Formats: sequence, C-alpha cells, structure tokens
Amino acid sequence: MNRWLLAVGLLLSASPGLAQVYTYIDAQGNRVFTDQPRPGNAKKLQLSPGNRMQVPPSGATSTAPAEESQPEPLFRYEMLRLLIPEPDATIRSTAGELIVTATSEPGLQKGHRYRLLLDGKPTGAPGPSPVFALKNVDRGTHRLAVEILDERDRIVERTANQPFHMQRMSLAQKRRVKPCAEADYGKRPECPLADKPEEEESSILPFF
Repeated sequence: MNRWLLAVGLLLSASPGLAQVYTYIDAQGNRVFTDQPRPGNAKKLQLSPGNRMQVPPSGATSTAPAEESQPEPLFRYEMLRLLIPEPDATIRSTAGELIVTATSEPGLQKGHRYRLLLDGKPTGAPGPSPVFALKNVDRGTHRLAVEILDERDRIVERTANQPFHMQRMSLAQKRRVKPCAEADYGKRPECPLADKPEEEESSILPFF
C-alpha cells in the first residue's frame, strides 16, 4: 500500500496540473498508475486535496520583528591597574586604614568613573578620583580590584583581583614595641591618661 501511495505522489509531482489518476493490474500482475483512462479494469482514484503552504510573493513585506539594534562598542582602555598597594603588600595599621591608588591609559574619559572593589564588593559610589581611602579593614588577607564604569553604569574595564595583607597591631602590642613615656600619656592612643602611673610623693624628713 505504501508503494502505491509513493507512486501516486510521484505522478502528482510530475504533473502539478493533473486532475485524475487511474490504476489497473497489467498482464504480469503489477499495479500500474496512469493519468490516461484505460478501458477494461482501470479504476479512477479519488484524491484528497493536498496541504500546501502558500508562498508569499517576492515583494511582500515580512511580518517578522526586526532585530534589535546592537549597542555601540564600549571605549577600550589600553591599561588599567592598581599602583598602591603593590601586589601581596603587607599593611600595618592599628585602625585598619589604607590608601588605594589606580591609574589608566589613556586617562579617564568624559562620563566615565572609577569604582573600587574590596573582596568583590564596592567600597563606595563610583567617582572621577583614582584615589580611595579605606578605614577599619579587618585583619587578614584581602583582594582589591578597580573598575571603570561608563555613563550607563556599564563596566568598561576591570583589573584582576590583587591581594594584600592587613596587620592591625593591638594597643598592647604597640606599647610593647614602644613603651609609653610620661609625656606620651593622653597623646598616644595606646597611652591613655587612665593608665598613667601615679606620681610617688617624695618624703621630706623634718630638719631639726
């Protein structure tokens, strides 16, 4: 049966305007399909209309949505890096303070801003200054990176993470390194007035 359908399909494809198809059994017992009526045992096949997709004319306008315009390429900097601190630098600060400085080549473009990241998180709002002051950085190893953002807050450039090590000395450690002198009390944080030793009263012997 499948071979019959295939033969009919080929016959129709060869003759697009064909209206009738006939079939019969020849003298050798083979099924034959033809578009010509044959007297005798030829039968006319009833064909259902085919499912054809209507092709629009070549000049028709496509209804598919137009592709969105691609954003303009971002400005590229030749170089962006951290100047201070140097990679793997050790910072010693009782208050965990640190000054970070970045530089770029060429210089910062109009509308662009720097943003500093400490351990992957912004340390503040982006701005035009490449100098950042950090305070109360925890003791231990941290990573710094700097970004350049454009006027639409898109990241134009970003440095790799750069490690540094923060060492915060306790007040007791600072007193051991540099003991408090009498004049230091009330002036050095590790030498509060409350810790100033009381002056010993000098004993005066009565003179007879």
